Amino acid sequence: MAEPTQDARALAQRAKEIAQALGFDLAGIAPADPAPHAESLRGWLARGFAGEMGYLARRAEERIDPRRVLEGARSVVALAFAYDPGSPIPGDGRAARVARYAGGEDYHEVLLDRVRAFEAALVALAERPVRTRGYVDTGPVLERALAARAGLGWIGKNTCLIHPRLGSYLFLAVVLTDLALEPDSAEPDHCGSCRACLDACPTDAFPEPWVMDATRCIAYATIESRGPIPEPLRAAHGDWAFGCDVCQEVCPWNRHERRAVPADPHGLRARISPRREWRSPALDWLLGLDETAWQRATGGTALRRARFRGLLRNALVVAGNSGDAALVPLVRRHAEGDDALLAEHARWALERLGEGVPLSPDGAP
Repeated sequence: MAEPTQDARALAQRAKEIAQALGFDLAGIAPADPAPHAESLRGWLARGFAGEMGYLARRAEERIDPRRVLEGARSVVALAFAYDPGSPIPGDGRAARVARYAGGEDYHEVLLDRVRAFEAALVALAERPVRTRGYVDTGPVLERALAARAGLGWIGKNTCLIHPRLGSYLFLAVVLTDLALEPDSAEPDHCGSCRACLDACPTDAFPEPWVMDATRCIAYATIESRGPIPEPLRAAHGDWAFGCDVCQEVCPWNRHERRAVPADPHGLRARISPRREWRSPALDWLLGLDETAWQRATGGTALRRARFRGLLRNALVVAGNSGDAALVPLVRRHAEGDDALLAEHARWALERLGEGVPLSPDGAP
């Protein structure tokens, strides 16, 4: 790559200052070159670790080379916004747990406005026509890999991006541009011999460090997957009804005394913070939701990604793991319902609760 010019240095510095003024906590620059670990991505897909996420394979070559996404791209601006997960909420058997990024306003929408404002600022900064394409965790780009190349942190053994001051509770965005900007240096790996995330994963979703088998991941099963949760993994799901924070909760870089939570002059963190009902949602409330109530309760949140029957499916698994016999009437109602997916998970839950429904050879109650 050619030595950056003084103009490229000045533009990069000013671009990062603008990003932080707009509310992003971190900003860095990476070259818009093909990913150096392209074969790792192809191998990961070939091993079937993407599960039902077929869109990853369909646009794999675009993910590998940002120039296929934006013709003429020369630089990638990687942006990060830290959210405050608060203290872990201990399970009590009567409530479910929800990944702590998901219970407030949907981060995609909250941050996309900031990304669009940043793109407009790049045009003004360059004082010439500038081509950009920005994404908040939705485009055919490898956000974490690009953020690591841009110096925003390193990829941990749990495949999360980790920043030495902010930890891994981060939302990422990227902006591809045809502007020539001076790239930043990558952050070295600081995981060392630590295996806390690998050993703590309830479903053994990491066949090796830095490799996740999404088909075993609780977050994948409760959000991305539309089919049944594999029965051998259900008990390990514990009380997680949407997503999972375990591999981040145990990471030493996320310890409260070490992790910084930056100031929030724009009030973005407050908007993303979980609503009261999603901090520790009661299981009887979740199991009793109809679709209208679900639409009202999840409006504007990332919880919509699981869809109505997906969230009920997840709640039934949590109910089966709860040991709470008071939930049996609500679970039985789903076991006797018309939705085959929910009925099967409900029968499993009833058996776990000591209220099994005898099944005929064809699997019907």
